[in-house]
Amino acid sequence: MVHILGVNLRDTHVARFALTKFYGIGHHTAHRLCARLHIHDKCKMKDLSPYQVTALASFLSSPSTSTTPPRYPLAEPDYTPPPSNKSMQDLQNEFNALKAAREAKKLKRAKYAGVAPKATPDPLKDLKIESELRRIIRDNIAHQRMIGSYVGKRHAMHLPVRGQNTQSNAKTAKKLNRVDRYA
Repeated sequence: MVHILGVNLRDTHVARFALTKFYGIGHHTAHRLCARLHIHDKCKMKDLSPYQVTALASFLSSPSTSTTPPRYPLAEPDYTPPPSNKSMQDLQNEFNALKAAREAKKLKRAKYAGVAPKATPDPLKDLKIESELRRIIRDNIAHQRMIGSYVGKRHAMHLPVRGQNTQSNAKTAKKLNRVDRYA
């Protein structure tokens, strides 16, 4: 059993689905994490290398300070690789030169149009999980209650918040909201 940041991940689970055990990580985010850390979709937790487990733990502990992975070009469907007479370093330099040329072209186009170019944000940079996410949710609910909004009043009365029917099917919400989970 792999133990990462206080969460036990069973060895028999597929890594992509085991990551959803973390509070705040769903299937889409788990898929992105696996892609970033080069974990195969069908790989089980017991098959992860120690390097991958360490990389996963370090990324989840502080995603905002992690380095962004290098972007490699995608091949066309009919692409046949050239003979391997070039070194990996030469290929990487060639790719970086093409990337710089594309960025310069994009800046030139944006300058001509009079708009600032958008940087593609990294969706995993602002990932919040476990206690940090719970604290943010608790603070948001406390803010709603403090300003006296409709949502805050519904939270305070332990009733469904998002417009569900209270005549027939609010028993679950009343049971769950009876204990102040986020107060």
